[in-house]
Amino acid sequence: MAGVTFEHVSKRFEDTTAVDDLTMVIPDREFLVLVGPSGCGKSTVLRMLAGLETITGGEVKIGDRVVNHVPAKDRDIAMVFQSYALYPHMSVYDNMAFSLTLKKMPKAEIKRKVHEAAELLGIEALLGRKPRQLSGGQRQRVALGRAIVRDPAVFLFDEPLSNLDAKLRVQTRAEITKLHQRLGTTFIYVTHDQVEAMTMATRIAVLSAGRLQQLGTPQEVYAEPTNVFVAGFIGSPATNFFRGVVRDEGEGMSIDTGDFKLRVNPGRQAPLKDYIGREVIAGVRPEHIHDAAYQPADTETDELDVQVDVTEMMGNESLLHLVAGQSKLLARVDPRTKARPGEPLRIAIDTTELMAFDPETELALR
Repeated sequence: MAGVTFEHVSKRFEDTTAVDDLTMVIPDREFLVLVGPSGCGKSTVLRMLAGLETITGGEVKIGDRVVNHVPAKDRDIAMVFQSYALYPHMSVYDNMAFSLTLKKMPKAEIKRKVHEAAELLGIEALLGRKPRQLSGGQRQRVALGRAIVRDPAVFLFDEPLSNLDAKLRVQTRAEITKLHQRLGTTFIYVTHDQVEAMTMATRIAVLSAGRLQQLGTPQEVYAEPTNVFVAGFIGSPATNFFRGVVRDEGEGMSIDTGDFKLRVNPGRQAPLKDYIGREVIAGVRPEHIHDAAYQPADTETDELDVQVDVTEMMGNESLLHLVAGQSKLLARVDPRTKARPGEPLRIAIDTTELMAFDPETELALR
């Protein structure tokens, strides 16, 4: 078992910079998720750690050892791919045992390791089958088992759930989380799905255009995003953003969008004092906009009158697409709402959760 360190790591492909000056320390036993949109550099980071891509600049360490020039086979890592990468002509047992056989490990030891991993993953009954006889979820368990038997210092996962259906993805991500708890090994997991990141990680690294935007616990990146990108990417549905001028209202402050004024909670006013009379980017998450008739008790809110454009009934909640002048808002509200398309509605916005960002740097104002 070992931690991983990236020190000013970069990767360039001719004129394209895929990873730009990445510095990050991943402690031993952590479950770190690299998340970001397609092309942000997250898979390149994983491939550099695995030894599948050369490093243009900086250092990568596994434990205390710099591995920049260490061959992939000697890095003591195991990788689980999106495509499973199982040998179709081999049984499940032989697929799981393959790397141990190459090491010329005694057969009795190979058998013990394979059966221990199969029991852990609940696939003992499948050991005699070929991959074509397995479902997608079963194949992914075999790929996990093949990695587990190697007893590596670090597990690497490259979008391993992308080929599974929605129900199986939920089930398998829970299994991977439990696997991390049982093995107590460093897991580094790449995904573009921020729901996977939020539900599985002990910490999340958010990347965009090859640069690290924020590194923190799921709660930190959700509640205190560093910038507009993180606030918009983390959370589903995405954050509502609107530009407005900060107004001094005598006993308080408001953000005036031209379509509506939103009162600034006293606890959120200090960072905005230097912006009075200036424009900011404000953000509010859909779950912090309520139907005023069903708002939670003991919340500090400001109420607005809007028009309902579209309603989406989700069973345990309703999504409301709202219009206030030229501004559009998405709200996640109590399913008892009486909101109907084309009708007016009074909403209540939780002002304790209001976010504000500098319009030029797009950095959070704290």
